[in-house]
Amino acid sequence: MSTTTAAAPVRPDAPEPQGNRSHTADPRRRKRTLMAIGGVLVAFVFVAPYVVMVLDSLRTSSDVKSTPPSFLPKVWQWDTYAQILGDERFLNWLKTSLIVAAGSTVIVILVAIPAAFMTARHRFPGRGAFLLLVLVTQMFAPTSLVVGLYRQFFELNMINTYGALILTNAAFNLAFAIWILHGFFSSIPLEVEEAAALDGASRFAILRRVMLPLTLPGLVTATIFTFIAAWNEYVVALTLMIDDDKKPLTVGMRAYITGYEQHWDQLFAASVIAVVPVVILFAVIEKHLVGGLTAGSVK
Repeated sequence: MSTTTAAAPVRPDAPEPQGNRSHTADPRRRKRTLMAIGGVLVAFVFVAPYVVMVLDSLRTSSDVKSTPPSFLPKVWQWDTYAQILGDERFLNWLKTSLIVAAGSTVIVILVAIPAAFMTARHRFPGRGAFLLLVLVTQMFAPTSLVVGLYRQFFELNMINTYGALILTNAAFNLAFAIWILHGFFSSIPLEVEEAAALDGASRFAILRRVMLPLTLPGLVTATIFTFIAAWNEYVVALTLMIDDDKKPLTVGMRAYITGYEQHWDQLFAASVIAVVPVVILFAVIEKHLVGGLTAGSVK
């Protein structure tokens, strides 16, 4: 007579044996390690030029041109940044760049928000043609239009003015901002807007209190893109700005390298300082990027 012993049932919530757990965890740990190494390598590729720029700003001009080059400066020159920040010309260039970039960004955002909202929520005659026209404007580079821009601003007596650069940069970056915000507005369910309307909110209140918080990632993207594009613009500024104290950084910093004298250390130091406002902008508004994904919903 044989006896059969029934196997004990396995509970669904029973802990996994230690051997299986370690076997499963090893591939995951290996994957995380490889991703971390890959992230470090990618970050190094992007950060390396800035590291070299900082090191070159701390060299002497002769050390920058020495052959063969050395990674670390032979003589550390720490007063270069003090010279740049004490240069009145550099401060004027920095002021111009800040005024132009900030002014262009404000105009672009103020115009792009209602334009994108109307094209995303209303089917009016000519809507497709308008969006196509906005997209076509991105095909024209400032370089190809610089002669016409100079003639137009000359007739308006706006040569060598901040307004000319602000309007030009706003015009060339407006199309991108409209398309970015148009996509964000279109992705929001219509029921969200209807629920706010049932609660008695006006069209402006819906846009300000509901739609804009939900499209905050798009606003951040448009703001960063516009500011950086206006900050880095060169050709139009070189053509329209005549006075040395009204030139932006991209044009003014050429003065450190001329046919008669070459101050490479000052050029690199000025370039490092020119990056700081963009870094500050990222640090200030980056935290709103994730917060905007869940803010602004209605009951």
